[in-house]
Amino acid sequence: MAERIALVTGTNRGTGRAIRTRLLADGYLVRCLNRNSCADHDDPVLADLADGPAVSRAAAEVLSDTDRLDLLVLNAVTRGFGRLADLDPKDWDEAVAVNLTSVVRVVQVALPKLRAAGGHIVIMGSHAGVRPFEEGVAYCATKAALRAVAEVLLMEERPHGVRTTLLNPGAIRNFDDDFADTKMSVESVASVVSWAAATPPDMVLGEIELRPALLDPPPVTGLNRLQYV
Repeated sequence: MAERIALVTGTNRGTGRAIRTRLLADGYLVRCLNRNSCADHDDPVLADLADGPAVSRAAAEVLSDTDRLDLLVLNAVTRGFGRLADLDPKDWDEAVAVNLTSVVRVVQVALPKLRAAGGHIVIMGSHAGVRPFEEGVAYCATKAALRAVAEVLLMEERPHGVRTTLLNPGAIRNFDDDFADTKMSVESVASVVSWAAATPPDMVLGEIELRPALLDPPPVTGLNRLQYV
């Protein structure tokens, strides 16, 4: 059996690093596409993920020596926060470019190789896509748009043998100095990516929601929640 090949974006820290580690343990040959190299190895191809044409060129270069791609995990993200009235236009433009446009660019390059392999796309969404919050307009809007991208891919690419899963996590301990019990570990999220990629070929997990198992006491409960909708 040919070695399975995966391409993962945003693997140089946090959730992406954990996904890469898990897929390596699963036996994948993992290619990375990042703005900066991973700490434990030099990535041969780097790209500014806010530069659409550069992303397309880099994705093509990363996959230039293979005619197949078994798994594509689109994880790279930027998190510029600020109230809409005060948001720096550069933060909005970067969020759209990295969180949304780069996803489309990489998919466009990778699709012929995914079709050849009967491959799987995992798009990392977020609870923010369906649960917006103050100061999160750029992040929430781009994560919400990924739901449409994932659904269109499901409709268009299943006839070509390519499946798409949108993964919507809640709060993640995404930084090395974060030890909150009320957030999910990056390893736990990576395990769900692995599980989704291992589903039988006659089914697809269209959308998966992940929530932390433990919660802080909510500030408002019961009927009073209606005052805050």
